[in-house]
Amino acid sequence: MNPLLTAEQQDLVDQAGKLADVFAERAAAHDRDNTFPFENYEDLREAGFLRLSVPKELGGFGATLAEIAPVLERLAMGDGATALAVTMHISPLGQWASVWRRTQNPRLEQLLRKAADGDLIWASVTSEMGLRNDMTDSRTTAVKVPGGFTLTGRKSFATNTSVATHCSTTARYEEAEGGPRLMLCQIALDQPGVKVHQTWNTMGMRGTQSNDLELTEVFVPDEQVVHSLPVNHLDARVLETVWAWAMPAFSAVYTGVAAGALEWTVRQLSGRPKANDPVIQDAIGECHILLESSRALIHRHVEEVTTRRLYDRGVQEGVARSALVKYVASNNAVQVVQRLVDVIGGASYTKALPFERMWRDIQASTFMPMGNLAARKLIGANVLGVETLPVIDFAETGPDSRPKP
Repeated sequence: MNPLLTAEQQDLVDQAGKLADVFAERAAAHDRDNTFPFENYEDLREAGFLRLSVPKELGGFGATLAEIAPVLERLAMGDGATALAVTMHISPLGQWASVWRRTQNPRLEQLLRKAADGDLIWASVTSEMGLRNDMTDSRTTAVKVPGGFTLTGRKSFATNTSVATHCSTTARYEEAEGGPRLMLCQIALDQPGVKVHQTWNTMGMRGTQSNDLELTEVFVPDEQVVHSLPVNHLDARVLETVWAWAMPAFSAVYTGVAAGALEWTVRQLSGRPKANDPVIQDAIGECHILLESSRALIHRHVEEVTTRRLYDRGVQEGVARSALVKYVASNNAVQVVQRLVDVIGGASYTKALPFERMWRDIQASTFMPMGNLAARKLIGANVLGVETLPVIDFAETGPDSRPKP
């Protein structure tokens, strides 16, 4: 059984499938050599997929979250690392596009047109070692200077910086009026003070090349500070432009990796006596059910984002619901691949076959933001009616928002 898609979704998925099949042939070499798949990005560019989420009137495909999620899943079936890397470009552009459609903001339009023209590739770089990546604080410092700020700090898990031209990042402005603020900034990766450190040597997702990014007094003009909020607060704009989009995007990628593992396993069983074994049928059936459960939850979330019903229940619940999607999809994906080990047996352990890489890639899912522990705590607190952090709601969000006790 394949997912039931609209004609427009199916067309995009079919195009993604042609790319994914090529990426699958290259994935083992990039995994082995710990290298970034630049040629995959060129294929994505030529196919127009780097402007997938840019509005049609600005030169893109105009894909919404409903079209983007199945495309990311299909790409991940071929190579999870490539899919995860390009997610860091496609998802932010989709976030901006959704805001632009509502506000017609000229600065967002300029960024989106640059992406459509191929002059901008994005990365989202907010993670720091020793600090939970929940978009409420940062160890990177922002210092006020004439015309803007300088940023100094070191970011980890900087996925897509091997090919990105620009990135969004975070910094803490200690001297802000009313108390410390988290600044959300945009920087060019070729400007002075930006350095990528080759630190990526991991068990899985090796092709993402999620190296460290060091910032040394990097100048950010005032107009490139796109948002700010009091530290240690949940913020409505961050919910709308990060959590609501990133969580289903990550969910689609890891669902795709597991779906790729299932598809590969089914091909090995096709036409063989083992396919008639009820125990094997039980395992394959369970794996399919888990993937369909993830897809159903992603679909529900996409509908809640598209209709903006996600935001009607408050900021904390909106973040919790976003975290729930990613938690379920990630853990279902891990369970699928682990169950398939029982089916495949010792062959699952050999590097000569792609399953072993998929098994390693899927392990990154449960600690990527929002990680399992953080998600369970937030979801549990929300169910119990416990406020985890003060909230800046939609009526208050922006540079004038003030901290709450």
